[in-house]
Amino acid sequence: MSPVSTGGERFSGELILVVEDDPLILEFLCEILQEEGFVVEPHVSADAASAYLEQHSDGVDLLLTDITMPGKLNGADLANQFGDRWPDKPIMIMSGFETPETSGVKHSVSFIKKPWALGQLLDCVAGALKSKSKPIG
Repeated sequence: MSPVSTGGERFSGELILVVEDDPLILEFLCEILQEEGFVVEPHVSADAASAYLEQHSDGVDLLLTDITMPGKLNGADLANQFGDRWPDKPIMIMSGFETPETSGVKHSVSFIKKPWALGQLLDCVAGALKSKSKPIG
């Protein structure tokens, strides 16, 4: 599979925290993002991702999470925690059932509906990263 163009933008080395409870979708997402030059940190639950963030939040450039998943936290809860603690970092949410609004997300996020096409996914990731990459000062 050849890399998909994201409008001339090349991202390299940005760390994306990918949270998806379906192992096949998680693996596919990670492969796509790695082919585009991203570093990925995969987690199968919002609980595990939240624990990871306690130790490694500085390195995370984007949270990409599904909404519906088992565990104490769902993707909306994780997005709210992430947005509360790191308001300058972008959040991207995907779901086939809910929207950020219906699930109670209270922060500005990029949203993509499942099932998504490869180009849509990469465009949404690029847009989310650009949305928070304004220079400080």
